[in-house]
Amino acid sequence: MRAPVALVLLLGLTACVTNKLAPGKTPANAASVNVQLAIEYMRLNKLAIARDFIERALSQDSSNASVQATAGLIYERLGEMPKAEHAFATAARLGRDDPSVINSYAGFLCRTNQPAQGEKLFVKVARNPLYQTPEVALVNAGVCVRNSGDNISAERYFRDALAIRPNYAEALLQLGGLLLDRDEAPEALLMVQRYVAVNPPSPEILWLGLRVERKLGDDSAAGEFARRLQSEFPGSEQARMLQSGLAR
Repeated sequence: MRAPVALVLLLGLTACVTNKLAPGKTPANAASVNVQLAIEYMRLNKLAIARDFIERALSQDSSNASVQATAGLIYERLGEMPKAEHAFATAARLGRDDPSVINSYAGFLCRTNQPAQGEKLFVKVARNPLYQTPEVALVNAGVCVRNSGDNISAERYFRDALAIRPNYAEALLQLGGLLLDRDEAPEALLMVQRYVAVNPPSPEILWLGLRVERKLGDDSAAGEFARRLQSEFPGSEQARMLQSGLAR
C-alpha cells in the first residue's frame, strides 16, 4: 500500500480550506474526488479519514449510487452496520441497473447473514448482459451459499463459472476447497493442478494443495507445497498456520 504524494499534499490542504467549491467545480465533481480519497484511505486502513471524505461526498452528491456504495463499504469497515445497510440499500435503489453496485450490495447481504437475498442479487448480476464477468458473480453466489451450508448449490455455481472461464483461479480454488471438505481429495487435487498450470501461485492454492496431498498420503508432494508456501509467501496467514501445525 502507498500514499501518493499528490494525495498526501491534498490531505494537508484540506485542513486549510473550507467546504466551498472551487470556481467552475460542480458538487458531482467534488464528490468524485472525495470518493477517490475515501477509497484510498480505506485501503490504507485510515478509516476515520476515509469517513470524513465519504461524508463530504455524501453531502455533495447523495443521489450518486457509487458514492452511496462506497459509504456502505466504509461504514461496514467501521462496524457502523445500520449506516452501512442504509447506504448499500440506497445505492442499490439508485443504481438498480448498474451490476457493479448490485454486486456490492449482494456481497454485504451475504456478509451479514442474508444469503438468500445475496444469492438472488448475484444471480441477477450474472445474468445482466452489461456485466462482462458473469463468472465472478457466480463464484460470489457460490461462496455466499456455501457459507450458509448449501454445498450443492455452491458446487453448481463454481462449475457454472468454470464453464464460462475454465481457468478462473477463484472458481478452481473454491471448488477444490469444497471437494476436499467433502473428502473427495482426488477431485480436489485436479482443481489444484488446473490452477497451478495456468495461474500464478497464491498462498491459498499452495495451502489447499498441501492439505490435499496430506489427505492423499503423499508426504513428498505435501512437503513441496509446504516449502513453496514458506519460501514464496513467508508472511502469509497460510504460512503462519503451517508453522503452527494447523494443516490437516
